[in-house]
Amino acid sequence: MAVRWFYLAVLALCSLGLMCILFTIYWMRYWHSGFAWDGTVLMFNCHPVLMVTGMVVLYSAASLVYRLPQSWVGPKLPWKIGHAAMHLMAFILTVLGLFAVFNFHNHSKIPHLYSLHSWLGITAVFLFACQWLLGFVVFLLPWASLQLRSLLKPFHVFFGASILSLAIASVVSGINEKLFFSLKNGTSLYSNLPSEAVFANSTGMLVVVFGLLVLYILLASSWKRPELGMQAERQALLRGGE
Repeated sequence: MAVRWFYLAVLALCSLGLMCILFTIYWMRYWHSGFAWDGTVLMFNCHPVLMVTGMVVLYSAASLVYRLPQSWVGPKLPWKIGHAAMHLMAFILTVLGLFAVFNFHNHSKIPHLYSLHSWLGITAVFLFACQWLLGFVVFLLPWASLQLRSLLKPFHVFFGASILSLAIASVVSGINEKLFFSLKNGTSLYSNLPSEAVFANSTGMLVVVFGLLVLYILLASSWKRPELGMQAERQALLRGGE
């Protein structure tokens, strides 16, 4: 039963994640003229798409690798490599998203890192970089002792969930900030809730729901990779047991 519920949750998660990305792309294409990589506002439009895709959706997928029932049995190294590789892909997309917004700010003579949105975002990215390096050095490379890994694992798990929470907060505040900047003329004030505001607010709510579901799956004890003494019980779950 637990495995069936897990796969239903994963199906919902995949659908929500895809919707988050597609909604963000549609918002930037329909209301803000699409994308380019030329330092203009069209380059800025790449920023929300890359950040939602990398820092939220792909980051979440990488975080959930160890929740797959197939990872409960057998060697752990392939899952570690997949976990690290997916996080690295997420980080690369995140860096490209940062490059897009910084390049646009330089091109348009806009100051950097002055808003709460930018503070939340840069904090999440900094912690993400530290988290990935720590995970690579301690959990992927073979030199670290079991005692050191056991000591650091709770911090690794805590900061993994915290980084996702910060990323979601940054996305939501970024959507709000973009709407305030875009909807400031007399015919489309944000307070009048024009169609763009409704759509972008809905996108933000999708990101929040997606993030809450990811955090629930991460925290649900019945879906965590078992310790060595629980392997037999989880193998029974994989065969459809209670």
